[in-house]
Amino acid sequence: MTLSTIPIASRISIPIPSLQNPKVLSCRSFQVKKDGSFCGPKIAAFKMSRNLEFKANSVSGDSSASVGFNVPFPSDYSEILEQAKEATELALKDKKQLMEIEFPTAGLESVPGDGEGGIEMTGSMQLIREFCDIFINPEKATRTRIFFPEANEVKFARQSAFGGASFKLDYLTKPSLFEDFGFVTKVKMADRVKPEDELFLVAYPYFNVNEMLVVEELYNEAVVNTARKLIIFNGELDRIRSGYYPPFFYPKLAALTKSLLPKMETVYYIHNFKGRKGGTLFRCYPGPWKVLRKVRNEYICLHQQEVMPSLKEVALDILPSA
Repeated sequence: MTLSTIPIASRISIPIPSLQNPKVLSCRSFQVKKDGSFCGPKIAAFKMSRNLEFKANSVSGDSSASVGFNVPFPSDYSEILEQAKEATELALKDKKQLMEIEFPTAGLESVPGDGEGGIEMTGSMQLIREFCDIFINPEKATRTRIFFPEANEVKFARQSAFGGASFKLDYLTKPSLFEDFGFVTKVKMADRVKPEDELFLVAYPYFNVNEMLVVEELYNEAVVNTARKLIIFNGELDRIRSGYYPPFFYPKLAALTKSLLPKMETVYYIHNFKGRKGGTLFRCYPGPWKVLRKVRNEYICLHQQEVMPSLKEVALDILPSA
């Protein structure tokens, strides 16, 4: 497939409808008032610029080859969504079934933890809605099932970013009597999936350690040996890759590095590193993995390779030596 310069229409943030119930709805520590306005700090994720262009060099032969494929680092979230859309479409053409999209939501140069957890998740929810609107054809909306971490999050989504949408909204876990201690009830995926489902999109499954285990179950029971596709959106899978969860205490989660993650194609990825020798790890499928550094408001490539480097390798080896 040959990519050329493609003009992109400006993205307009989706209005959140007014809620009929005068009560304040809460989603973890983030709140939405009855008029649909956000409580808390202004979220940089919703600053969408206009008159953007997506540029990529032609890819000769198989679109999975990264030779000659060059995508500039995005200038704002509209460009991120367009690049992620193009990357996902190319991955689908290459028959990829399990995909990952990961980028910060508290600002293009932010790192995990810069934003409050509830606000970051709500930012992801809004961006997922905008991604779905440009990626999924309207006639496919009812065959797209979006899984949120828990049942309460689905209710919040229907009353905010996904109000009036035709997508099927679902959940991975539901609250239990011991929710305050981190225990939730896993949902049996075979009972949630419908025969007409074609695409599953899993939204930020990192709030509870059980969520990614349910995602693996969803993949094994409803995607393998079918034509369905599964996309994990902002799942913070680097926590699992890096050993953030000790294998001794979380053996099932650690096992994902050998069972589920090797089958996954990271189609779009941004991870920032702060400090004097900081930089960014960037990938847009089918291009290579690039380590970038911002110099005078421009990103220069310090290093690139075909396979994903570990965050430790980037932070301790590649960036300091550049």
